[in-house]
Amino acid sequence: MAEDKKMKELREKLLSGKKNGYDKFDVKEEKAMESYCADYKAFLDAGKTERECAAELVRLAEKVGFKPFARGMKLKAGDKLYFRNRGKSVYLACIGKKPLSQGAQIAAAHIDSPRLDLKPNPMYEDSELCYFKTHYYGGIRRYQWTTVPMELHGVVALKNGEVIHLNIGADEGDPKLVITDLLPHLGAEQNKKPLSEAVPGEMLNLLLGSRPLPEGEGSDKVKLAVMQLLNEKYGITEDDFTSAELEAVPAAKACDIGLDRSMIGAYGHDDRVCAYAAFRALLDLKKTPEKTAVCILADKEEIGSDGVTGMQSAAFDTFMEDLCEAQDVPVRVCLEKSFCLSADVTAAFDPNFADVFEKRNSALINYGIGLCKYTGARGKSGASDADAETVAYVRSLFDEANVIWQIAELGKVDAGGGGTVAMYMANRNIATMDAGVPVLSMHSPFETVAKLDCYETYKGMTAVFQAKN
Repeated sequence: MAEDKKMKELREKLLSGKKNGYDKFDVKEEKAMESYCADYKAFLDAGKTERECAAELVRLAEKVGFKPFARGMKLKAGDKLYFRNRGKSVYLACIGKKPLSQGAQIAAAHIDSPRLDLKPNPMYEDSELCYFKTHYYGGIRRYQWTTVPMELHGVVALKNGEVIHLNIGADEGDPKLVITDLLPHLGAEQNKKPLSEAVPGEMLNLLLGSRPLPEGEGSDKVKLAVMQLLNEKYGITEDDFTSAELEAVPAAKACDIGLDRSMIGAYGHDDRVCAYAAFRALLDLKKTPEKTAVCILADKEEIGSDGVTGMQSAAFDTFMEDLCEAQDVPVRVCLEKSFCLSADVTAAFDPNFADVFEKRNSALINYGIGLCKYTGARGKSGASDADAETVAYVRSLFDEANVIWQIAELGKVDAGGGGTVAMYMANRNIATMDAGVPVLSMHSPFETVAKLDCYETYKGMTAVFQAKN
């Protein structure tokens, strides 16, 4: 018996003893977790696109006192600032007690998600059915996006400078759009194709209507009838699609999943679940942080972070340089002493597809925020490989704040891989590490996450912003 006790003590001291998060979770936090997750679901429903997310984030930030940042502003400890970049990405900061020469505590996430974008000349009629042509955005499995009710969100910019906001399908009673698929009775040849070829990209066409104009002769009477409806409601013509950003997204509201309501199902968890955690952690800071806390919510991550609103843009550098100039600090001095948590989702182990996961190093549902030392693919290509000291720093922060965390890796070594914004932050000489919520069915029209993991990620972001060194 004594030997068994000694063995148990030795095991607890020396081995990791991975446990389900609910074995560690403080039940006193249950109410706070549920409240946080309810707010998160409301955020998801309000922001189906990166533009809508940016607008909602600014609205929420202004409610608690954040002010627009302008170059040349005088800054003092406790100031709460935000900058919206072209309506599609948002940078926020809470100025800390220590000068920016001591660095900043940064959380970087992205608010764009896989979707279907309309082509510049999208509308056509075939066999008296009207369609929109699309070009998919980000890494999707195309077969998953057929026969799913869809909404259309976005803007149409007119030549006179007016920008029209378009929303079809989100409001109560609105019609939905859909991409049709082949019936099984005629699908023998389709069934022989690999999943990646069964639904080609050019077949992802949204069905718009079937009712022709009741009068007149000529072709495209269904197309003309649909265009007439759009013109009556939004005042647009077919040529205006050329200067439009219109995105088709799944028409599903965020909801609880499971009889125990322990999970959340929704479109866009990747990466709004981490973006919201970082954002809320900044908003909920109870006192002025020691170091300036910065939250970066970028666009275009799903297609490589390029463009003026992506993480590779100089917009972030400009924002940080403007903050630093207000304190007469060279931006390079600030960045080299800063830390960034690259907040992006990771793959949750799915026992239905266990063959592509390496279970010992995979994130599990309900085991907390997943720490990823590296992402990338094929020998860590495209990764920011955090050094040992950075990993130890994050472990220390999280343990001190009682954050439930786990180690995560995106599948077996040669099974695939993926990237985040981490390498773009690391390339700026910022110590960076990936961390985020494990997701089931990532990049599908309806993803699933655990409430516990969402809440622990929020706690982890809070720990980063509250760090003293």
